[in-house]
Amino acid sequence: MNDIALLDATAQAELVRTKQVKPIELLEAAIERIERLNPQINAVVTPMYDEARRLAGGNLPGGSFTGVPFLMKDLVASYAGVRQTQGSEYLKDFVSPFDTELTSRYKRAGLVVAGKTNTPELGLLPTTEPRLFGPTRNPWNVEHTVGGSSGGSAAAVAAGFAPMAHGGDGGGSIRIPASCCGLFGLKPSRARVPLGPLLGDMMGGLVCEHAITCSVRDSAGLLDATAGPAVGDPYYAPPQDRPYVEELSVDPGRLRIGLIARNPTGKPLHEDCIAAVKDAAALCEDLGHEVEEITSLPISIEMFEQAFRTVFVAGVPWGIDGIGRLTGRSPSPDKFEPFTWSLYEEGKQTKAGDYLIALSTVQQMCRTVAGFLERYDLVLTPTLGSPPPKLGYFDAPPDDPGAAFDRAIEFVPFTPLQNATGQPAMSVPLYWNAEGLPIGVHFAARFGDEATLFRLAAQLEEARPWASKRPPVSAV
Repeated sequence: MNDIALLDATAQAELVRTKQVKPIELLEAAIERIERLNPQINAVVTPMYDEARRLAGGNLPGGSFTGVPFLMKDLVASYAGVRQTQGSEYLKDFVSPFDTELTSRYKRAGLVVAGKTNTPELGLLPTTEPRLFGPTRNPWNVEHTVGGSSGGSAAAVAAGFAPMAHGGDGGGSIRIPASCCGLFGLKPSRARVPLGPLLGDMMGGLVCEHAITCSVRDSAGLLDATAGPAVGDPYYAPPQDRPYVEELSVDPGRLRIGLIARNPTGKPLHEDCIAAVKDAAALCEDLGHEVEEITSLPISIEMFEQAFRTVFVAGVPWGIDGIGRLTGRSPSPDKFEPFTWSLYEEGKQTKAGDYLIALSTVQQMCRTVAGFLERYDLVLTPTLGSPPPKLGYFDAPPDDPGAAFDRAIEFVPFTPLQNATGQPAMSVPLYWNAEGLPIGVHFAARFGDEATLFRLAAQLEEARPWASKRPPVSAV
């Protein structure tokens, strides 16, 4: 079963389909790995073993991933009858009464959810160190962050608990931990995956959900199983031409790729991130693609940062007060971390007119970026501004809790733009530094064009496979 843990979800599903292994056998092996290794990295915070055993031992739906163990991030997507803390003391004993649409689609795909993974409080920081559960540690070096906010999911997949895990992305929260943990992480186009039944969108359309995976084909197959509008959605992404798993065998042709190897804020990038993105550019050229270095995108970074922050912080009281109305709980400073409460208070001071102006600014930038991308098929950048820092890097002094936001912006200068524009984007694990830490590279495509990302990702995976790279904390 340890050998099977090396297989991706697609291969494990094939073993179940051909009756070479039973779902309960896959599950019990996954539980053993979680129990053995989770004390070292603190990735899974809510085991769901009884429910998982009930499903794995019963009649699972005949989906694309029937019988494959899976983990869900403890944020946004809910699972009926299971606690949903969102990394916060405010919700530490809250049990969701319903499945979200995405959870229902996971179940129809035949996935067996074995537990929920750690996340920063309300998913607000690019590191996973909530006061409620404590830090998740990076399997490549336990002194370092796994990123966030889908950090528990990334750590669990990197350590081999399960071949893939659910994640959400409001400013890079799939791509950041994928980079930190040496995994593949794709953020779909806005509204590709539904957020219902309670939500049509989140934070002005910044947030979307998908997964962190070992292989490209798992990401494509899972998106095939979950994409598409639900009844009542306010809008949806352009329909795909064919299943995404079929895109993996389509020749991407000669792509024109715009390379940005400098920080848009003007601050220096870590030399490892520059080396990683230039290495990826050279690999793309070796594969026959045209790479052209460009200085920056044609938008004002200062205006973007200001507008993004306004929309983002306005979403904090929206989320907290919305939870309060649903649960009957009154928010107060003692129930939240200082950083979260500082954003809550900042968001409460944001006027409705200021929010709408910021949203209009973001939408104008969407049009500018879309026009710019008529010249390029993809834009290549580093995923992050530095390698994964040590745990505690984002801690802020008690008298200035908001300082954590400034450090977050320095760490993630590239990923938030695609949340604002709605573009699909991916972090690809092609580079490890001298210290053995993974350094992801980031590709962004035109809105609705996940197909080009999957085609290139499959080509990169074949040219430089990463699945054999295993961290020191690993099940195999």
